[in-house]
This record gives sequence, structure tokens and C-alpha cells, in this order.
Amino acid sequence: MRILGLDVGDRTIGVAVSDELGWTAQGIETIKRTSIIKDIKRLEELVKEKNVGTIVIGFPKNMNNTIGPRAEKTIEFADIIKVNFKDIEIVLWDERLTTSAAQRTLIEADVSRKKRKLVIDKIAAVFILQGYLDLKNK
Repeated sequence: MRILGLDVGDRTIGVAVSDELGWTAQGIETIKRTSIIKDIKRLEELVKEKNVGTIVIGFPKNMNNTIGPRAEKTIEFADIIKVNFKDIEIVLWDERLTTSAAQRTLIEADVSRKKRKLVIDKIAAVFILQGYLDLKNK
């Protein structure tokens, strides 16, 4: 079974998926958020299509390890996911600095600002999922 990685924001959800062996993460899409019902519906489609057994959600703790407003929203989202995906393991994964790392990677690759905006959440989801996979496979 594969693992899905999510970078959840107010306007978008970056999505990445592992390979079958659980070694590498690949970005697959950025979901434009319009309603929680549509978010869940799209995630259900991806879970079925990709044969997902675990969902890893980026958990944006503050640098001092406290939980701020963005992390509280992520917990609420994770709770909704748990209700809708009862047979799937849901993991909150510390994602501090993943968006910054994704941004740096895109800048170093000389991706234009306009294009970076389109893929930043998907790339952040890759960083979140790859971090989880690396620790899991040690």
C-alpha cells in the first residue's frame, strides 16, 4: 500500500504519494480548496486510485515547538479525515521549514515566481512525505 502526503493550507492542499515500496515521494497535484466536502471527495478518489494505506499530514508547529493557529486548523482537518477514512492510518508529521525548503529548491532550479506559486504546495507535500519515509525506512 502507498502513503499519501498532504500539505494543507487554507486555499490549497499539496499532495504527494509514495512509490509501492515506500522509499520515494512524488508530487501528484495541488487541490484547490472550495469546500471540505469537495476536499474529502478528491482525497477519497486519490486514496482509491493510488491504493493508499496511510495519510501523512504536515503539522506546522511553531519553531519553539508550540501549536499555533495554523496547527490547530491542521488538527481539525486531521480529525475530519479520521472520520472519513476509518480504515486508513492518519499521521501528523512535523513540517517545520518544509515550505521554505521547497521554495529554496525551486529557486535554485531557476523556476519563475509565477510557476513556483503553482507547485510550491505539491513540492512541500513531497518534502513532508519524504521526511516521513526516510525516518520510517531507517
